[in-house]
This record gives sequence, structure tokens and C-alpha cells, in this order.
Amino acid sequence: MSVGLWVLAGILAFLMVEKFVRMIKEKKPDIKVAAYLNLAADFTHNFTDGLAIGASYIAGNTAGFISTITILLHEVPHEIGDFAILVQSGYSKRRAMCMQLVTAVGCLSGTVCSLVAEGVSGSANSWVLPFTAGGFIYIATVSVIPELLENTRLWQSIKEVLALLLGVTMMALLTQFE
Repeated sequence: MSVGLWVLAGILAFLMVEKFVRMIKEKKPDIKVAAYLNLAADFTHNFTDGLAIGASYIAGNTAGFISTITILLHEVPHEIGDFAILVQSGYSKRRAMCMQLVTAVGCLSGTVCSLVAEGVSGSANSWVLPFTAGGFIYIATVSVIPELLENTRLWQSIKEVLALLLGVTMMALLTQFE
């Protein structure tokens, strides 16, 4: 299967997961259930981060290192937000931290799966990275971009564009070292 089809498969897989989670959420709108759904979504998200990290290291150490740093930088504020959601949903701070630690296992699992798939088939890099990219494209188009469009303050818009340009610059640097 071509790279483009794997990207589309990643987009479709994330769409199906989100549809499934939304169907469950409609049936049980209890805030505790919402917290568990957030944990499931966070575990899945961390799993795809792990897939990306593993596939990046398969592509090369530089790609792996840059991907790891980039994902780490993106995960810190994300996990703080998830922690706040759990505390607001009734979890104690200690319990919320423990649950966040459990979701972090998703990243390790994804990395291991990516590396094992490469070891078994020898060609996992040809599909894991594009599939994961499709997942990230889905997250960006469905979750991130609409949120960015809500805030129209000039300074906030400038910061968002600068962050995007920093990300593009990091990707360009990555191609120079590989």
C-alpha cells in the first residue's frame, strides 16, 4: 500500500475511534465517565506518539531524537490539561497523577509495538510513520485548528503562527540531518 493510503488509513482510524468514543459519551454523560473517556483518549494519543517515536528511531537516530523532543514538548502542556480535567472530575491530585502515569504507558507500548513490527516484518517504517502522520493530521484538523480559529486576538494569533513556523523549522532541520 502506498504512503498516501497509509496516511488516509490513519485519518480514518482516528475518525472511527472518535465516533466510537462520542457514541459512548452520549449514552453516559456522567462526568466520571467523561474522565474515563479522557483517559482512554489520552492513552490512545500517547500510543500513537509512541508509534511515531519508534518509527522515527527506525528511520535514524537524529529523526528519533528530534521526534522524541518534539513530542515531549507537546506532551507537557497536554498532560497538565488532562490532569486538571481529572481533578475537576472529582479525582484527588494523587489519583489524577497516578492515572496520568498509567496513560503514559501508552507511549511506551506504542514505541515497543513500532520497534517489534519493524523487527518482525522489516518494513514497518513504510506504514507506521504514515499511519501515525494520518492520526496527527486528523487531530490537527478536527481538534487543534478549530480551537485556534476561536481566538482572534492579534497577539495570540501571532504566537500561534510563530509556534507553527517553529514546528516547520524543526521539520526542515530534521531533513537536513538525515
